Amino acid sequence: MTGAKIGVVTFPGTQDDVDVRRAVRRAGGEAVALWHADSDLRGVDAVVLPGGFSYGDYLRCGAISKFAPVMTEIVSAAANGLPVLGVCNGFQILCEAALLPGALTRNAGLHYVCRDQWIQPVNTETIWTGRYEQGANLLVPVKHAEGRYTAPDAVLDELEREQRIVFRYVDGNPNGSARDIAGISDPTGRIVGLMPHPEHAIDPLTGPTDDGLGMFLSALDALVAA
Repeated sequence: MTGAKIGVVTFPGTQDDVDVRRAVRRAGGEAVALWHADSDLRGVDAVVLPGGFSYGDYLRCGAISKFAPVMTEIVSAAANGLPVLGVCNGFQILCEAALLPGALTRNAGLHYVCRDQWIQPVNTETIWTGRYEQGANLLVPVKHAEGRYTAPDAVLDELEREQRIVFRYVDGNPNGSARDIAGISDPTGRIVGLMPHPEHAIDPLTGPTDDGLGMFLSALDALVAA
């Protein structure tokens, strides 16, 4: 499946959709622009929900986006195996839509954080992380005010037990997330959400590294093999 089609959704307030589409193309995929009001996913093989401030973060980050027509289609397609990646605001939307457990709350200290951050892949068996070595050090940007992952202890224990913690922060936890969690997956490994921005680390010329490109290459690998 050379040139697999990956849809990138734009909600009102999304700001990283262009960067994600660039990352998809850099990985060798075909980036398909999807709009929040779309009721057709246009035959895409996977979907990315990018970062930004969907609907102005009114009410609660991602809480309004989950009602967008395109999310009805994505939730239904995800139940039938469609791979979905949520980055930053996209991660918040996945949690609000109950595609992933837990919630993202205000950062510890209530400060907006914008910096390059070391993270480590914990689970390299998901569709989005197959290119990484477990425990490798990856440097990618974070930029958020509400990235503190939280969930009941029973849910955190379940995530640990089922190896659904995909990334952990290392060399500092930028937001106070429980158990240094930077990203998690659903039980199938097809749906992944993370707060750091892999789309901003695909070329050392414009980002700190190209460490983020591996997420998009991983998805293309999995889609080609499917």
